[in-house]
Amino acid sequence: MPADFLARLERLDTTTVSDALDFLSLPGATVGLRPLWNCPRIVGRASTVQLGPKTDSSPTVHLISPVIAAITAGDRILVITGGIDGVSCWGDILANAAKVKGIRGTVIDGFSRDIDANEEIAYPIYGRGATMVSARNRVVQVNAGQPINVAGVTVAEGDYVIADRCGSVFVPASRIDEVLDLAERIARRQDGMAQAVRAGRSVEDVMHDKEFEAINSGAPK
Repeated sequence: MPADFLARLERLDTTTVSDALDFLSLPGATVGLRPLWNCPRIVGRASTVQLGPKTDSSPTVHLISPVIAAITAGDRILVITGGIDGVSCWGDILANAAKVKGIRGTVIDGFSRDIDANEEIAYPIYGRGATMVSARNRVVQVNAGQPINVAGVTVAEGDYVIADRCGSVFVPASRIDEVLDLAERIARRQDGMAQAVRAGRSVEDVMHDKEFEAINSGAPK
């Protein structure tokens, strides 16, 4: 069943999924987590990572590397939060390791460096921006596989992720079927509305609130 959900999610975009979440009063859409190079849209399931400031000088395993090493599923997207403003949470060696493991991409509520190197290996990376400042001796991994706060949205291990040029959206795994049903209905309805405008129908009528209420109610076009 998760594979079917992913296949359906891959046919949508973030704006449509965001609209469905709005109708259902579910948080999920974020602001500011955008592609850091001209990377493709990514769809998958979250592997969550919580970072935090390093508080001592003792050597430690580099952040995120244990999570990458443990992943065996082919549908994973790394979702990372808790870094320090202006300090990298991601770089080229991690990207190469993730690529080898078949990880679909990384979404960071924070910053990345080595953007060109990520692009060279075609590894998708989404985040708040680029920096050159290393995480080493500044940021550590606190935990993984636990619910985290990403740009104001709670994301749990296994939640669904879709990210494209508009941003990044998260869907609770427990509500994915309901969200997909509504998002697919929205997509069909909006395609029809665009066709109506192109055919000469008044955009005032096409975009009236009642049209969107009909989407939510499941009324036919």
